[in-house]
Amino acid sequence: LLNISSSLHQANQIISFKPQNPLQQALTQQQNPTSPSSSFFSVQLHTRETLVNEQHPDYKTLVLARLARDSARVNSLLTKLQLKLYGVKRSDLYPTKTEVGLEDLTTPVSSGTSQGSGEYFSRVGVGQPAKPFYMVLDTGSDVNWLQCKPCSDCYQQSDPIFDPTSSSSYNPLTCDAQQCQDLEMSACRNSRCLYQVSYGDGSFTVGEYVTETVSFGGSGSVSRVAIGCGHDNEGLFVGAAGLLGLGGGPLSLTSQIKAASFSYCLVDRDSGKSSTLEFNSPRPSDSVTAPLLKNRQANTFYYVELTGFSVGGEMVSIPPETFAVDQSGVGGVIVDSGTAITRLRTQAYNAVRDAFKRMTQNLRPAEGVALFDTCYDLSSLQSVRVPTVSFHFAGDKTLALPAKNYLIPVDGAGTYCFAFAPTASTLSIIGNVQQQGTRVSFDLANSVVGFSPNKC
Repeated sequence: LLNISSSLHQANQIISFKPQNPLQQALTQQQNPTSPSSSFFSVQLHTRETLVNEQHPDYKTLVLARLARDSARVNSLLTKLQLKLYGVKRSDLYPTKTEVGLEDLTTPVSSGTSQGSGEYFSRVGVGQPAKPFYMVLDTGSDVNWLQCKPCSDCYQQSDPIFDPTSSSSYNPLTCDAQQCQDLEMSACRNSRCLYQVSYGDGSFTVGEYVTETVSFGGSGSVSRVAIGCGHDNEGLFVGAAGLLGLGGGPLSLTSQIKAASFSYCLVDRDSGKSSTLEFNSPRPSDSVTAPLLKNRQANTFYYVELTGFSVGGEMVSIPPETFAVDQSGVGGVIVDSGTAITRLRTQAYNAVRDAFKRMTQNLRPAEGVALFDTCYDLSSLQSVRVPTVSFHFAGDKTLALPAKNYLIPVDGAGTYCFAFAPTASTLSIIGNVQQQGTRVSFDLANSVVGFSPNKC
């Protein structure tokens, strides 16, 4: 059952939502700390719209901006994978852009883009004494970084820019440090390690690679976490101070704090509510589980063993090899916190979409919007029953999605679209629209992903 009147009310409310003052949020969290623990850490998660007021005139322009960021995000992930699998140079993929060489690490370069991909922000402390910052939550990246003074070229953020001189635990890494050696792009100046991270949309961050103390609200802190202190940051995550890399590589936050597990719950992006990002918390007992797979060619990404889909209780005919990873690391399905709309290989998408359309012939069709080709005019309805879309995982496990996780409003008038999209790539991505309202648990110790609905 899709409650149309409720979702449209929420969609229109988010347009006029006034973000809370970051300092006030920090004070609120400090007054309500969780119980300190040596192994369990928890921080708040916020949607982009609760922190960044972009003054969109209506809900449709907000949706289009989100989809533009999402396309940039997907291009970034696919670029990263292509670089890993095929040894392709970034200049070959984007010949109109200038590739930034190691010798250019201190030179301001305009990326020509202002679209970031950060949709969910976590609140963490950096330094000693800890200063709170909003950081983008990203399971598709490893390197942690934040904007730092002196800032030769930085984008706008909600918090004051981090000042290394105010922290007693700030410690530059030497060029021969293991963390520096693990960087994909690094350079050396005066025996200090410099880093660069480039993203597929042309955005990048450049600066000094250091270790710092990272604090998780009132639940504890970890010292000597490798983090980029970015003095040149272009085209990314307006509003956030930087990025928390939660991927599977050695430089990710999860790897550095030796987390046995982590989980998050993503609230509806049109909601003013928040949820939590947790490390080493137990997986809910009612989780729908799936094997967590590793691709040796791309250890950052979290691959899951997806076997198929059902629509309205009927299995969709999709060849079993469609979602498999082959010996060379090509293919597969990843779970990603930063991608909004689930991307399926074209053959699979067409099959799922066609099955959904066959069962919704009673609904009034509408024109497609941006990357959506299956939309409906539900403006005259208060609620509607639609066929359930379910993920099927190895071990005969099924995750049935609530209607609001696959039929979403794209304007304030009642146009809803089927929230999946095709990709010509061999990689499929389970996005955060499908994850909303579900606690997603990555049990790294046991190589299992758990999905627990209504656990925000």
